[in-house]
Amino acid sequence: MRAFRCAVAVLTLAAAASAAEIKVRVIDPQSAAVVGAQVWLLEETGSHPVVELTSPEGLAIFRGVGTGPHQFRVLAPGFAVETAALPATGDFITIQLRLAPASETVVVTATRTPVEGSSAGADVATLNHEQLQVMNPVAADDAVRFLPGAVVNTAGQRGGLSSLFVRGGDSNYNKVIVDGVSVTEPGGTIDFGTLSLADADRLEFLRGAQSTLYGSDAMTSVVQVWTRTGSTPVPEFRFGADAGNYGTESGYASLAGAHDRFDYNVFGNQFNTNGSGPNDDYSNSLEGANVGVSVNDRISLRLRARHDNSVTGTPGAWDFNGSNVFDVFGTTYVLSPDLGGRAGQNNLLASLDLAVKTGPNWTHHFTGFEYNLKTTNLDTGISPENTPFGTINTPFEALVNVNRAGFDYQGNYVERTWAETTVGYEFEDENGSVNDPVPAAYASGGHGLRLNEAAYGQQALNLGRLNVIAGGRFVHNTTFGNTGVPRVALGFQAFRGGHLFSGTRLNFSYATGIKEPRFEETFVSSQYQLPNLNLKAERNRALEAGFQQNLLSRFVFIATYFNNLFHDQIEFVTVNPNTFVGEYFNLEKSFAQGAEVELQSRLTQRISWNTSYTYTSTQILLAPAGSFAPYAQGDPLLRRPRHSAATLLTYLGSRWGGNLGGSFVGPRPDSDFDGFGIDHTPGYFLLDVGGWYKVNSRITVYANAENALDHFYEEVTGYPALRANFRAGMRFRIGGE
Repeated sequence: MRAFRCAVAVLTLAAAASAAEIKVRVIDPQSAAVVGAQVWLLEETGSHPVVELTSPEGLAIFRGVGTGPHQFRVLAPGFAVETAALPATGDFITIQLRLAPASETVVVTATRTPVEGSSAGADVATLNHEQLQVMNPVAADDAVRFLPGAVVNTAGQRGGLSSLFVRGGDSNYNKVIVDGVSVTEPGGTIDFGTLSLADADRLEFLRGAQSTLYGSDAMTSVVQVWTRTGSTPVPEFRFGADAGNYGTESGYASLAGAHDRFDYNVFGNQFNTNGSGPNDDYSNSLEGANVGVSVNDRISLRLRARHDNSVTGTPGAWDFNGSNVFDVFGTTYVLSPDLGGRAGQNNLLASLDLAVKTGPNWTHHFTGFEYNLKTTNLDTGISPENTPFGTINTPFEALVNVNRAGFDYQGNYVERTWAETTVGYEFEDENGSVNDPVPAAYASGGHGLRLNEAAYGQQALNLGRLNVIAGGRFVHNTTFGNTGVPRVALGFQAFRGGHLFSGTRLNFSYATGIKEPRFEETFVSSQYQLPNLNLKAERNRALEAGFQQNLLSRFVFIATYFNNLFHDQIEFVTVNPNTFVGEYFNLEKSFAQGAEVELQSRLTQRISWNTSYTYTSTQILLAPAGSFAPYAQGDPLLRRPRHSAATLLTYLGSRWGGNLGGSFVGPRPDSDFDGFGIDHTPGYFLLDVGGWYKVNSRITVYANAENALDHFYEEVTGYPALRANFRAGMRFRIGGE
């Protein structure tokens, strides 16, 4: 009996020795812990990998691991993929991540899981925390405009309505997600000029239709933003302020850290400016929190919340291409800014994410979310406008109050090192009202409710030289009913190459996109508008084909041809010419094709340079009977330039950092809509520069200059943009060791 017990003890010790515990610590280039990185334990090629996520301290723990040697692969969004080997006798390893060109950077938006950019099946541009910090953007439009394929049109100055046009699509064909919550109004409307990036950890910009994974509104792009997480054992208090011309002032503060299983970041930001002209002032306040807890090695919770409140003056269109005096058929019109126009937003988002790991390669995310959007646009009518159509002096008030709440499930299963499956289910309760109570004689309004459900699945395969991503979504929407949304993307490594031509990849994708109608198109009624509860979703058939060529292991040249067919587009049509009563219908069809050419480079670990050129050709294929320019059949789509380009050069050192951003937008069709005969907006070139200098480990000084060449330009005709404007300030840090 005693011999038997000894044998059992020996076997137990042997099992314990062969089933060790291994800890992997993941840190960024500044040696800070990286939270939520995927660490894959690869026993052998083609095997079932074991996948763990790093804790608030940057640790991934593997238990019951057999004898080595062990190979690890780290996928952390915003960094290059890293691999490292642990000797058979080791039980701890630290893996430091590095920055890389965008095509080699791990992204999430393309597949909803971390994947290297070249294998993502879509074109994704990124901005990490360090780049955003040196750019110091007031809002998202100041950052996105320097990314490939982005055309930003802001109506005026700070706080003016700012729209994004991608690959010929409309301004409401972009899905915008902040901390996992969609912040677009149902139907895709989003104002990039009031979307603050304060304390953002990173931004990803995906071009192309992606409704398979993200549903409505993801017709031509998805923009996703994540808030920074705390990572230092000692609480870190950051605060700072800056000021500039045009009465510009801003300040911010944050408290962040990580201890044991907890991480937290609480932050706030305030921005104010007077602008350069009458009624050009803008104010925006932001408060938010990002708090996470690892309940154990298998379960974690994360709570995110953001609230922003903005108010801006809206002087309207009054200075067209540098002139406010017009002669129409012998009558002189002198235009002036509208002194009574104001716009405001008050938005709140919150999400609670529960991550559960079941088994070595199954991860589940259960997320509850809510987003409330309140916008106000009004005019007191104190500044009448004289036009060839008569004098416009009508006070108005337009109110939008939309609430989106719901539940999202996403499951990721890593079958093999070369295969990963993603499945999901979404439920959304969209509840909103649109009201125009002033003027009373033309008052309109409506309330709508949509209960939407969707299920989706995606399979990603890495078959040697061939990458395949295929998926589909089934949507039930109470407005347009049931529909399916497929997508497939193929990537093929044609040549592995040598030092000069270090790899050639061919890419192709087919996808469809959908966009639900806006609430005002479906539910609003007035004496001049009838509601239409039978509107269908707008759709996009998207084709892409291109190649990627690596050069000298430092440069990546990417060329992509895109072809979009937009149909079932919604247009307002007068149904009774005697009473002018109209209704929204699915009548329009339009087409956009073009090419994006991009050169990415990581010259050193400190210097990155990306530059791009985009050619876009658009045409209205089908318009309602009686339509006239600029909305007639055969006309190009408004505010889409044929030629645009962008460049962004960034240096991020240990003592100082700087950036140089350039944006060229060519002439584009536009309209004054007031009868003055203006049909285009001239092209422009915008140059932004910025930099910071670390006085010591606690104090940093910084400065930014936008439109540094002091050019007069308009992104939307009639709305002059800011001339040269600058800000300078200081940042302070306490704690954070």
